Amino acid sequence: MKQHVQIIFEKLLRDYPKLKISQESIFNAFLTLKDCYDNGNKVLICGNGGSAADSEHIVGELMKGFLLKRAIPVKDSDKLKQSIPEEWEYFSDRLQQALPAISLVSQTALLTAYSNDVAPDMIFAQQVYGYGRSGDVLFGISSSGNSSNIINAIKVAKAFSLKTIGLTGKDGGIMKEQCDVTIIVPAKLTYEIQEYHLPVYHALCAMLEAEYFTQENSLRS
Repeated sequence: MKQHVQIIFEKLLRDYPKLKISQESIFNAFLTLKDCYDNGNKVLICGNGGSAADSEHIVGELMKGFLLKRAIPVKDSDKLKQSIPEEWEYFSDRLQQALPAISLVSQTALLTAYSNDVAPDMIFAQQVYGYGRSGDVLFGISSSGNSSNIINAIKVAKAFSLKTIGLTGKDGGIMKEQCDVTIIVPAKLTYEIQEYHLPVYHALCAMLEAEYFTQENSLRS
């Protein structure tokens, strides 16, 4: 583990000592996400209710600068200079390198149409089938581990060679048996589970950012 990644991981366990029971799965989730991005793939994220909000939150941390600056590579700046010579500096100064991630919960027209016309428990599965490619990661969030629309999405993901990460609580539910990696936080009440989910995914996002966007290492340099 690189030192800057290890520091973030150790801080998470120091700040939330009860998460030490989940440390192996948290680190395995990081390795799964890193492998995805190492190979030029993307992450699909879904959840219901508060977990839907968390899905959006994670995308916000991955797709732009979180704790570090993410200046675009010189080669990309040069492409902008060639294409829009009068504006390239403005664009180069404001564009940021991204870790590709899509929140499946934000497509209101598709969600409502598919739920009404086909089956509400299959909406995320449909999106995984449409967006997912071998090597991508499906990151499903369910406080119970039993949400049917999340479980169905995981089943489709596995059928088409996506890796799967579950973030849950209690005893892990069905998700524990279905996902490649399942992070089970040490809580039983929904709001307490969600309170642990936040530092876990913040740490994962920070670890990934530290892995790819430190000065000595850039994802697309």
